Amino acid sequence: MTRIKHLISTLAAAGLAAGMVSAAQAAEKWDMPMAYSATNFHSATGAEFAKCITTGTGGEIEVVTHPSGSLFKGGDIKRAIQTGQAPIGERLLSGHQNENAVFGMDSIPFLATSFEDAAKLWKAAKPTMEKILADQNLVLLYSVPWPPQGLYFKKEVNAVADMKGIKFRSYNNATARLAELTGMLPVTIEAAEISQAFATGVAEAMISSGSTGYDRKVWESLTHFYEVDAWLPRNYIMVNKDVWGGVSDANKNVIKGCAELAEYAGSWRAVEYTQFTLNGLKAGGMTVGPAGDSLVDELKKIGETMTAEWLEAAGADGKAITDAYKAMK
Repeated sequence: MTRIKHLISTLAAAGLAAGMVSAAQAAEKWDMPMAYSATNFHSATGAEFAKCITTGTGGEIEVVTHPSGSLFKGGDIKRAIQTGQAPIGERLLSGHQNENAVFGMDSIPFLATSFEDAAKLWKAAKPTMEKILADQNLVLLYSVPWPPQGLYFKKEVNAVADMKGIKFRSYNNATARLAELTGMLPVTIEAAEISQAFATGVAEAMISSGSTGYDRKVWESLTHFYEVDAWLPRNYIMVNKDVWGGVSDANKNVIKGCAELAEYAGSWRAVEYTQFTLNGLKAGGMTVGPAGDSLVDELKKIGETMTAEWLEAAGADGKAITDAYKAMK
């Protein structure tokens, strides 16, 4: 609580300073595209972050969130911010792994399988991530993890052989590769389209958090959720570097303070939301529980293959991140 009170005091002081800026200065409106539904905890955290900035800057910067891919689809958000079509936005970090393998550091199977380890991995990767984003005309503001990833199916699955031929929703390189290595058929589907994809049979399975399944009521189409805790992917908020350069020092302090609050609150929500959403899947009629030992063993062997591939693709940066992470354990 002391940390939160300190941040609030800092924001209040920065907000007062911002409010003393000449009233003649025109207010800016920042549209903030987000890929997930308004009810998702990431979107809720983003909405509070936006309100914090609007209030803290005395209305000089008004941030308006656009959830559910309503302004830009998830896959288009980063490019929109890089090119100035939107000043700020949220995206799944590993969604850019095709640009640079380092973006997939949070999707290495079974490397960091708890919130504590995921936080350590992020601490190890953050400096490299900030540099990569800066080179792409972006400034990192904050990042929040998803709950651990589990497997969703519309039938009982006890072995990798049971997955063969299943149409599998992928959301990044790692999920597409997982599908290939298990004999499933990867189909790229944005979060906003999940419910329709399962309802129409475009997809029949996925790996995701309990949160995503709960938000999209996947029990209407799927029957089983297996807890495998494969990894904890992250969302992050970025701002256009040129736009950031034009922000006053007082307002930068406000935004940084709001970002720190949002990361703290969002990370706390991720932990609290985990069991809540698993209970929600059960209430919807799904069978929810840990995957069998033999299936986990098979998945871990596949994970070893994916880890080796990632380390080769990520090169020196990837090795430095994993080495720094392992040194913290």
